[in-house]
Amino acid sequence: MKRQITRFAVCTLLGTVPLSSVYAFTIPYADTTAEHIPDSVQQEIIPFEGQDQTWQNGSDRRSESVLQTKYFTGSFMLDANYNYSFNNPIDNTVVGSTALARHNEVNIMYVGFGGDFNYKNARGRVMTQFGNRAIVVPRNDYSPYRGQYQLNDALRYLSEAYAGYHFVIGKVPVNVDAGLFMSYVGLNSYYQAENWEYQASFTSDNTPWFFNGMRVQIFPSTKLKIEPWIINGWQSYGKFNSMPGVGANITWCPTENIKLLTNDYYGTDAAMIPDRKRFHSDNSFLLRYYNRPASKGISRMAFSLTGDLGFEKGGGVNGFSNSDPSKGPAQYFLSAMFYSRIWFHQNKFAWTIGGGLMTNPGRYLVLYPTGDASPLPDPNNPTKTEGTHPFSANPGDQFKGWDCSTNLDWMPNQSLTVRMEFVHRQANVPYFAGHGGVTSPTGYTTTPLPAGWAPDLVKTENKIIFAVLFRL
Repeated sequence: MKRQITRFAVCTLLGTVPLSSVYAFTIPYADTTAEHIPDSVQQEIIPFEGQDQTWQNGSDRRSESVLQTKYFTGSFMLDANYNYSFNNPIDNTVVGSTALARHNEVNIMYVGFGGDFNYKNARGRVMTQFGNRAIVVPRNDYSPYRGQYQLNDALRYLSEAYAGYHFVIGKVPVNVDAGLFMSYVGLNSYYQAENWEYQASFTSDNTPWFFNGMRVQIFPSTKLKIEPWIINGWQSYGKFNSMPGVGANITWCPTENIKLLTNDYYGTDAAMIPDRKRFHSDNSFLLRYYNRPASKGISRMAFSLTGDLGFEKGGGVNGFSNSDPSKGPAQYFLSAMFYSRIWFHQNKFAWTIGGGLMTNPGRYLVLYPTGDASPLPDPNNPTKTEGTHPFSANPGDQFKGWDCSTNLDWMPNQSLTVRMEFVHRQANVPYFAGHGGVTSPTGYTTTPLPAGWAPDLVKTENKIIFAVLFRL
C-alpha cells in the first residue's frame, strides 16, 4: 500500500502547527509519493507526522493549500471586523487592544498576501500587512526612537519576512532563519483566523507578536521541536541597549490530542537602563478530549490553558520583592487564561468561552492608551509625551485586569470563519476608553484641547464584535 505524502503536507509538518507557514519548508521534488522520494528525504524525521493539529488554539485550521506550486506556496488573508463598545466613545477609538482599533465602524484590521519560497533547501517567507494592524502593533515598540531611519515605518507593512536554509543532520531536520517572524508567546497567533477567540486575553495581547533576529528550529523526533532565538528584543525592531534578547521555544505533542509548549525569554528591554534585566516564561497545555468529526451533533471538544510568569530586576526595580526600598519596588508579570471550545455539525460551527487575568506592577507590558492618554513619545517632538495626560508607567505602578468572552463561529469551509463575540474587560485603574474618548472634547484631532479637559478612561468595557476572517 502506497503512503501518499504531498509536498504541502511535508512542508507544513516541519513547523509548529500544520499548514502554518510560520515554519514552512518545502521539499523540492515534483513527485512526492513515498516511493519516489529519495532515500535521504524518506529517512528524514517528519515533525508531528500523522497528527491532525488543525483543532489547536493558535494554529492554522486548513488541511491543504490551493495556492501551491513546486517552488512557491502562496497565502492571502483578510480580517474585517465591526466592534461596538457599550462605553460608546465619541472618538470611535479602542484602547488597550491589538485586535481592534475603531468602535462602531466596519474596519479592515488586516490584509496580508505573500507566501513561502523554496529552492534546493533554501527557504524564505514574506507576508505583507495592511490595515489598522500596521498602525496599532508597531506603535507598541519603543526601540525605533533609538537612532535614525524610523524602523517602525520601514517595517510596519511586513508581518513576516525571513530567509534561511534547511539542513538535515543525520535524520534530524534543522531550519536556520534570519529576519522578522512571529513569536507565538502567549499561545495565540497573530493571525485571527487561527485563534479560538477574537479579542485575545491579557496574557496574549500584552506579550510580543513578533521577533526580529535569528532562530534555529531543531526537530529531534516526530513529536518534539526545540527552537532557540537570538533577537533584537521583546517585540522590538531594534535593540534597547547593548545586549540582544535570547530565548527558546520547546513544543511537545506526544499525541495529536495533546500539545505542551514553553516559551522563555531573557533580555534588557528598558530604554537607557541596561542594568534592568527582564525574564519571561510562557507555558501552555492544550487537550482535545472528544473527536467525532463525522457527527452532526457535537463533533469535537477541547480546551487550552496558558500561564505566564515574568519579572524585571535591577535599574531601580526589584522583581517580585518589595522588601528592600533601596532596590526599588516589585515589578513583575503574572497571568493566566483558559478557553474551552466545542465544535458542532461536522466542525462547521463552534462555541468558545473563556477568559483570563493579569497583574503587572510597573505596567511594563501593559498596552498603553492612545491619544491624549498616551505616554509614548510625540512623533513630532520625541522629547515630550504624545499625550498631555499620559497614562503612568512608573516603577511599581499597579495594574490588574481580568476579562471573559464567548463567541459563536460559522466555518462553512477551511478558508472562511464568520464570528460573533461578546467581551467583558475590567481593570483596577481607569484604562479603557469611556464615552468622552481619548482625543478631544469633539473626538477630532483638529479640535484644540481646552484647559481642564482630560481623556475619559474608565475601569470596565463591554463590547460586541462581528468578524469575517478569510484565508486562502
